[in-house]
Amino acid sequence: MTSTTPIALGLMGMSDMYGPADDAESIATIHAALDAGVTFLDTGDFYGMGRNELLLGEALRSGGIDRDAVTISVKFGAQRGPDGAWIGYDARPAAVKTALAYTLNRLGTDHVDVYRPARLDPAVPIEETVGAIAELVAAGYVRSAGLSEVGADTIRRAAAVTPIADLQIEYSLMSRGLETEILPVTRELGIDITAYGVLSRGLLSGHWRADREVGATDFRARSPRFRGENLERNLALVETLRGVAEAQGATVAQVAIAWVAAQGRDIVPVIGARTRERLAEALGATEVQLDADALERIAAAVPAEEVAGDRYDEHSMAALDSER
Repeated sequence: MTSTTPIALGLMGMSDMYGPADDAESIATIHAALDAGVTFLDTGDFYGMGRNELLLGEALRSGGIDRDAVTISVKFGAQRGPDGAWIGYDARPAAVKTALAYTLNRLGTDHVDVYRPARLDPAVPIEETVGAIAELVAAGYVRSAGLSEVGADTIRRAAAVTPIADLQIEYSLMSRGLETEILPVTRELGIDITAYGVLSRGLLSGHWRADREVGATDFRARSPRFRGENLERNLALVETLRGVAEAQGATVAQVAIAWVAAQGRDIVPVIGARTRERLAEALGATEVQLDADALERIAAAVPAEEVAGDRYDEHSMAALDSER
């Protein structure tokens, strides 16, 4: 699951989680990404309760984009109330197929390239969920099965049912948990990684300030890494990284993205740029050349054990199969 460029575009922030966004600028950003050779586009049917898929569908139509020239990844299963509240997961086979029917309609396409449960449904064996995806692959509605935020055992169980093309999981200088058990398994089984959160929700962008106000609808208002002393400690790490980045002639964001991309050809960073300006900066990461010494200095600037706060709040962390 790769792009012409070694970067994918995540669309979540264009419709949800990070406060208001401008649809026109979002569509322009998608078009700019495609023009630059980014062909892997990631969305979820619960981002903005379907608005994100509608946005992507409009971007493809208005840009006259050849459907076969892009790879669309869709996550499903998260359940939300009318107020946007998170109320559980549903990855039963019937729900899998129903969700895809709505996704195809919103996107205005006849197939999804990678279809994956957003999280492991604790009430449904993963074999049943990916078995339903396998049936959709056989019917031509899906090209490949994927997974998201699951652990090594779940990956093996899923792969025993049907080929798994890709695992989407958070991976950054500040979140390296997959390295111990998960990455060895995906490499053994030939499963690619699309790494989201490569800038740790903006902490590693180099643009975040300690006094920045965060709106109530912004995910970061509840994120442990953005709170009080945790934020101060994390921003201190970013300043150390800034010195390393400047020595490379790059920005903080660029070296953070380039570091993830350099961890293996099977790993594609997913950037969540919501504007053309941020997209242009992120794409500059593809020009950053990192030798072994530079990679070591970048990793040493942000030691994983010194990052303050979990990547999600306590309730969300408990729901992550990848953290068990």
